[in-house]
Amino acid sequence: MRLGVAALIAACSGVLGSLAFEPLAIPYALVLALALLFAVLRRVQDWRWTRVYGLGLVWALGFYGPLIWWMRAVSDGAYIALVIAQAVIFGVIAVGLRAVAVLPAWPWLMPAVWLLGEQVRGSFPFTGFPWGRLAYTAIDTPLESWVRLVGMPATGFLMACLATALLLIADAAATARRSALAVFLALFALGAVLPTGVAGADGQARIALVQGDVPGEFLRWPRGAIFALHAEETRRLVERIDAGQTPRPDAVIWPENSSDTDPRHSYEESETLNRLVADLGAPILVGGLLDGPRMGTAENAGLVWNEDGPGEKYVKRKPVPYGEYVPFRDELGGLVPRFDRDIPRDMVAGHEPGALMLGGIRVGDTICYDIAFDSVVRQAIADDAQVLVVQTSNAAFTGTAQPAQQWAISRLRAIETGRWVLVPSTNGTSGIVDASGQVVQRAPERQPATVEGDVPLASGTTPAAHLARPLAWLLVTLGVMGWVFALATGRGERRDWLSDDLGHRADL
Repeated sequence: MRLGVAALIAACSGVLGSLAFEPLAIPYALVLALALLFAVLRRVQDWRWTRVYGLGLVWALGFYGPLIWWMRAVSDGAYIALVIAQAVIFGVIAVGLRAVAVLPAWPWLMPAVWLLGEQVRGSFPFTGFPWGRLAYTAIDTPLESWVRLVGMPATGFLMACLATALLLIADAAATARRSALAVFLALFALGAVLPTGVAGADGQARIALVQGDVPGEFLRWPRGAIFALHAEETRRLVERIDAGQTPRPDAVIWPENSSDTDPRHSYEESETLNRLVADLGAPILVGGLLDGPRMGTAENAGLVWNEDGPGEKYVKRKPVPYGEYVPFRDELGGLVPRFDRDIPRDMVAGHEPGALMLGGIRVGDTICYDIAFDSVVRQAIADDAQVLVVQTSNAAFTGTAQPAQQWAISRLRAIETGRWVLVPSTNGTSGIVDASGQVVQRAPERQPATVEGDVPLASGTTPAAHLARPLAWLLVTLGVMGWVFALATGRGERRDWLSDDLGHRADL
């Protein structure tokens, strides 16, 4: 296969892979895209790493360009920079994929190197960018239940194995084709019968999610306006309770940034919250921008407000670089004035799991971007959270695919953890998801609304709580070892394999 043809196929398959995510969410599109990428990397005629890196770069540009088009809501510069940064990283992973593509165990090693790439992208640079993981596309397919058994990383590995199985079924010798078909069918058949649902049912609680909406164009409203909207919607809930139209909740949850000031230091907001809590007869989990530990810093936090005032808090573990804090601010501030204008204070990262006592309920709080990180969710559940909460503010991305992509991740987390997931958003997407990933309630977007429901609580854990991390390490190690072996033996630089039929070197 000539390099120009390979580059065209790589670019098209990258675009195809992006269609697996909202707004289209075409099932298995990313699996098919990987099959095409793997085939290209096995057949390209020029083995030099620079050419292979270029193919990876082209694939990633085709993939990330459409996937995170919503980043343009922040700025065109931020969008272009993030796409290029991800493509640069993926180019290195493409070199690793090409290195193991000529080994006899390539059907297992290429998925392992793919997972290695996802783990690297999810942790580097800064906090990483785990958006676009293969496992996220399992939602609403028979493969979704695998996350409850083995966790997100291993599910991504298994889905990548589907891609290599497709190649073997298409091109391999008869024995390998039969083995690949058996693996292919087994993954779907087992996925269809694996259990989902609440992990150790432990009673239930009545919980209300308040979506107050936002007062106009993002960040163009007066300070305190968004708090007033959420307080007003909560008062409407109080009126319905007093009129006997709805049961009294055990807890009320507001979204991320529902207070754009620190309510602990605002007499007016403190008094408003005190009155609301008293009228509700229930605590409120407020999403607030709290004053940070140092001058010029802030905390994006979920703050429990009880009848006696502020209580426990959870500080967002994964603040967004150049969205919530500015790395190298001193060096970049003069070059990019919008950083100092739009992000005057750096948000500091929290270090404690998000398990909070909200009345008599142990909630596992995450804030927006946190939900994409395995460690944040895992540690909240390990700290005995009975339900999972995703406080989010997607006002900046109104009208884009970002809220729907995040909503899909939240649904998959419900399956993985065996917990109901509660998502309060400022203006959408707000709703309740059961422990099987099914949408129980969903609020209309871009208007004030309250979502209420009786939510089953969980006291147990799923197998993924214990298996996900060690399996991830095992599979990443497999990818590293395969890559190192290919380099050490010089397999990554052989050319004679290109004339062989793809199937003659395939053996599951």
